[in-house]
Amino acid sequence: MIEIGGVTWTYPHADHPALRGLDLSIARGELVALCGASGSGKSTALRLINGLVPHFHDDGVLTGTVTVDGVVTTDVELDALGSITGTVLQHPGRQFFTDSVREETAFAMENLGFARELTRDRVDRTVARLATWMPPDQPLRHLSGGQQQQVAIASATAHEPRVVLLDEPSSNLSPDAVARLIGALGQLKSAGVTIVVAEHRLRYLEGLVDRVIVMRDGAVDAVWSAAEFRGVSDADLAREGLRGEVRSADLPSAPATGPSIEAGTGAGEVPAGEVPAGALELDAVRCHLGGRTVLDISRAVLRAGEVTAIRGRNGAGKSTLARVITGLQRSSGVVGLDGRELSRGARQRASAIVMQDVQRQLFTESVEAEIRLACTDAAGDLDTSAVLASLDLDALAQRHPLSLSGGQQQRLVVAAARVAGRRIVVFDEPSSGVDRRHLQSISNEIRRVAADGAVVILISHDDDLLALAADRGITLVSPGELQATPSAATTDAQTMKETR
Repeated sequence: MIEIGGVTWTYPHADHPALRGLDLSIARGELVALCGASGSGKSTALRLINGLVPHFHDDGVLTGTVTVDGVVTTDVELDALGSITGTVLQHPGRQFFTDSVREETAFAMENLGFARELTRDRVDRTVARLATWMPPDQPLRHLSGGQQQQVAIASATAHEPRVVLLDEPSSNLSPDAVARLIGALGQLKSAGVTIVVAEHRLRYLEGLVDRVIVMRDGAVDAVWSAAEFRGVSDADLAREGLRGEVRSADLPSAPATGPSIEAGTGAGEVPAGEVPAGALELDAVRCHLGGRTVLDISRAVLRAGEVTAIRGRNGAGKSTLARVITGLQRSSGVVGLDGRELSRGARQRASAIVMQDVQRQLFTESVEAEIRLACTDAAGDLDTSAVLASLDLDALAQRHPLSLSGGQQQRLVVAAARVAGRRIVVFDEPSSGVDRRHLQSISNEIRRVAADGAVVILISHDDDLLALAADRGITLVSPGELQATPSAATTDAQTMKETR
């Protein structure tokens, strides 16, 4: 079904090939997992199969051949390959072309000329299976990162391609969404679809995968059959730099109350006079989007010098809370720091944030320049070169940030947040696309930001990271459990205008 023969590929302006003599054969109906350290070539291998290499990245240098379902990828246009393959990118917002869940799910089918009734039926069935808590007409801009990922999976599979490619599909998904992903992959496999998944988190694929292929430096380093993979110990995975068994993150609760706080997970009200010095306080904070209440917190206190984890299902309001705290989202109520109310502008000046799609936060022409831009006087005499070294970025100091792998970009923005010296620092899914070794280094930097005295908020579904980095936790409930607020409709237009 998929034959990659002796492929070497060098991206435009790159010093070294991303793939080096890659040989890979995948049979029809196989589910294959590609794994390996960040920068090992997993995402580039997917781009070979769907034709983005070399049709989109057309200034690079390619040798070798790639054949998919009997088609040589260099001999046809991208639209022909699009009818054969469906792709879910690591950051799904980059692949959206429309405004709503329904339109995006239908997009590929409409471009391929599917009949209207068939398209409508496929959209309804696919969204119902993968995109729960999301009305089909829901605007994509109102969705969380995890919900957008589910829409991308729905859009990539609705036209029933013969090959489905997924790049870190579980990275921003809550456990219930991962369970739906497993079910969807199982259905695709039963239907004879060939599936290639680039992943750092492997254990959820254990009951589905036929082979696990470990990549290193752009080539195949090891191959495990399904039986061999089940017998691979966590220690063996660690030696390969791979993620293994998920550890438990049993965290004490941070003080929080309100309809958005999951019952039994808050530690209750904290009287104003007992608030620790430097703490961040939220009082009667409410946010409305699209006529719905998406966040409703009566009171919460987040201590300085600690890492507070924010957990909850996709769409529970975690990223909205991050935007409210950092002044990027309009809301009602009061957000205060160290006993003093902060305006939205003051919160923006006091905060640093690592977003889910970190590419939006890269502005300069080198890694070194990115760190210089982020560094402020508040960081004091912090050794920025040591921060880069701790995140394995020192050798990449002169590289253009957009030439880095997704995991390397993630670590660069984490480094920028570390040197910013802000009093409030938010990390929103910072371990997306991160391998085992760098999970530890990112955790170390998050702990150091807290040790510097900042209020640190860590939004993550990654229990491995939470077990390493978090001190306390708050769990938010899904907005499906909150009532719509019609009175908020009058403020929605202004809210979206200000936050676009």
